[in-house]
Amino acid sequence: MCSRQGTEDADQLALVVARQADVAVIPDPGDGRNGEVFTRRWVVDLILDLTGYSADLDLAALTAVEPSCGAGAFLGPMIERLIASCERHGRSMQEAGDALRAFDLLGINVERARKLVVTQLLAAGNSPALAQDLAERWVTQGDFLLHPHREESADFVIGNPPYIRLENVPLERTIAYRQTCPTMRGRSDVYVGFIELGLRLLRPGGSLGFIVADRWMHNQYGASLRELVASSFAVNAVVEMHDVDAFEDEVSAYPAVTVIQRAAQADAVLVKTNGAFDDADATSLRTWVATGRPTATRQAFSAARLTSWFPGDELWPSGDPACLAIVADLEKRFPPLEDPATGTRVGIGVASGADSVYLTRNDSLVEPDRLMPLTIAADTASGRVTWAGTYLVNPWCDGRLVDLSEFPRLSAYLDANSSTLRGRHIARKRPTTWYRTIDRVDPKLQFRAKLLLPDLKSAIHPVLDNGAFYPHNNLYFVVSDAWDIEVLGGLLLSDVANLFVGTYCVKMRGGCYRFQAQYLRRIRVPTPDSLTMRDSRQLTKAFEQRDVELATSVALRLYDVPKLPATALSRTA
Repeated sequence: MCSRQGTEDADQLALVVARQADVAVIPDPGDGRNGEVFTRRWVVDLILDLTGYSADLDLAALTAVEPSCGAGAFLGPMIERLIASCERHGRSMQEAGDALRAFDLLGINVERARKLVVTQLLAAGNSPALAQDLAERWVTQGDFLLHPHREESADFVIGNPPYIRLENVPLERTIAYRQTCPTMRGRSDVYVGFIELGLRLLRPGGSLGFIVADRWMHNQYGASLRELVASSFAVNAVVEMHDVDAFEDEVSAYPAVTVIQRAAQADAVLVKTNGAFDDADATSLRTWVATGRPTATRQAFSAARLTSWFPGDELWPSGDPACLAIVADLEKRFPPLEDPATGTRVGIGVASGADSVYLTRNDSLVEPDRLMPLTIAADTASGRVTWAGTYLVNPWCDGRLVDLSEFPRLSAYLDANSSTLRGRHIARKRPTTWYRTIDRVDPKLQFRAKLLLPDLKSAIHPVLDNGAFYPHNNLYFVVSDAWDIEVLGGLLLSDVANLFVGTYCVKMRGGCYRFQAQYLRRIRVPTPDSLTMRDSRQLTKAFEQRDVELATSVALRLYDVPKLPATALSRTA
């Protein structure tokens, strides 16, 4: 099938959808292809195989939908398999009238697709009348997203939907799309609606197989679609093909072959390819899938079979499949780090909104009780807190802003900087509390033993604060009612904890991890009472000595993981 990718194609679709549902043909630009990008045949065959659209099945008794058929790059191979299935199961093509449903907006594509149907059916020995009748029944011109489909009416939905940002679609049509497909949130892409509607068309046991950009798996606009998949469907396979020559023309769409089934979640195949992946590797991949083996490592791809998939609407991870298989297994077997049962909490330090005003090293700037010792990320570089003497000018007392009339030195200092403070968004929003920091200050946090973690680091870097400082917002903190904080620090120092963060977090230039609370909360930990005294002593020792190797060896025993892949052990200084 053809996907309408790039600016030229986006403009083309925008012109089309601005018209009535039954659009006129857009003029051909000269090469006879309308700027379309065709999926290579071997990629089509891989998708059909992974989705289960096989001649071994009685395909005439089933229904397959191709939602954006173009000139027939998917439709042609599907017809080949349908013809072979009819021969194998002793059916005539007359019995296959409901076996295929294909859609396209462009009249020229519909014409080409119908011509392809006729050609293939005639070559298989069918009459011209039957071939023409099936071509008209199978291929429909219209907008797949707005067509009056009957839900749970298909056994397969297969193809390559268009990749068009909604801002390139006229407003009236965008509104209609969002009403039809509520998972199309925010700055969504049209393909999100194709996935949602395709899933809704599936009967129990039915499968959707698309090659589509994988951005919805990793961006916020895909949250509702991820939640829909997690609640009612099973991810069967994801084959990341970012650098693969999957299309006849060069495109930049971060594609992935994605297979989802209306069924309970079971094993999921996860594959990461490189630019060398080709038709021979696709054959090798299919062979590995059929064996049921847990992992595969080849020159052009690595693959793993996960025993579960990632729940809810949170971002799906990316990376080495063997690492992701371990993460999925641990998420299934262990509770998260942040857990009300143990009183373990992850948070971030104070954001002032004006560090040039609120942070100082002058210990006589304002009243002494309005200065709070503050630690910043740079103070933790050595693995211990080496305080540089920074204070927070603190306008809070017990969760409330202080009365400035009671603190004349503080009042004078803030007044002297009022133009800076009043110009902040939070001050304009709340002018009567213009001198507040963005975040409230919880005085109890300063005196709690806590682990501090810098927000930018090449690897997880927990550092102990025994209760002397308040953290700045370039530090995350972990506190707990049940854990010995140094034992927990040893566990978080391990490569197992680092694997969780590396799996989910945003990687900055140079491979630096961008730590955020949402990623730290994904870390799984054993229950504190499951550790032996020996485990606790070794983790404490590892934490005190910054011994990642010892911390990792203890963690692997606690998690019952034999070893980590080499890609999970590569830390930089």
